[in-house]
Amino acid sequence: MYEKFYRLSERPFGKTPDPKFLYKSHQHEEALERMLFAIQEKELAVLTGDIGSGKTTISRSAMDTLDDRYMVVNILNPRLSPTQFLKTIAKRLGIEDVKYFKHDIVEQMNERIAELYEGRITPVVFIDEAQLIPSKSTIDEIRLLTNYQLDNMNLMTIILIGQTEFRDRLQSKYYNAFRQRIGIAYHLGPLSFEDTGKYISFRLTVAGRSEPIFTGPAVELIYKYSKGVPRAINTICNNALLYGYGEDLGTIDDRAINAIIEDIKISLT
Repeated sequence: MYEKFYRLSERPFGKTPDPKFLYKSHQHEEALERMLFAIQEKELAVLTGDIGSGKTTISRSAMDTLDDRYMVVNILNPRLSPTQFLKTIAKRLGIEDVKYFKHDIVEQMNERIAELYEGRITPVVFIDEAQLIPSKSTIDEIRLLTNYQLDNMNLMTIILIGQTEFRDRLQSKYYNAFRQRIGIAYHLGPLSFEDTGKYISFRLTVAGRSEPIFTGPAVELIYKYSKGVPRAINTICNNALLYGYGEDLGTIDDRAINAIIEDIKISLT
């Protein structure tokens, strides 16, 4: 709608986790590097952060770096019982006719992971929205997947990505055994004011616009209302561009941000 008006090749502030729009602030780059290190070392890793902080985009960026030496298993909704979880992993590892009983599924997975190892392929399991994992018993099954190893190496990588509440949950004494298996952990915080401005400029550049659209005072308000959370920044900027297009504004200033903020506050909380 507004792309042509602002000379953009595509919308710069969409909500999908497109890796090309990953702005590598210091902490986002650090999170990505740790994730890639976990994959290289076949570790159990945990990435946490507040809603909209960019966790999923980082995971998609990591996936995009992997070649045919890896088999990616991506679980987007882990609200699964232990047996359902194992069946899901088994199917996505390419096992046909997954058995009914848990001990039989484990045997099938043993054989499949051995086949993948012989073929020099490493399974990499991404578990998004890890805070939705319903029970300790399912988390225990995830822990037990780290038992697939040889004397000198693990045979698969497991990366859990969840909201801050998942990190808090793991602090409980009931998860001591799981925490001891975690090789890499990182928590994403919000962007700084400086990074908020750079984030906006970066996404506009990726979308084909080299000149700024948002004024300095507009960026200050975007930071104030978004609190530096990337998803909230996207929501404000997208609505501001729609407003600017409707009002025939060549640039978006603080008045434009104030004009749209009341209507979208519900989506920023």
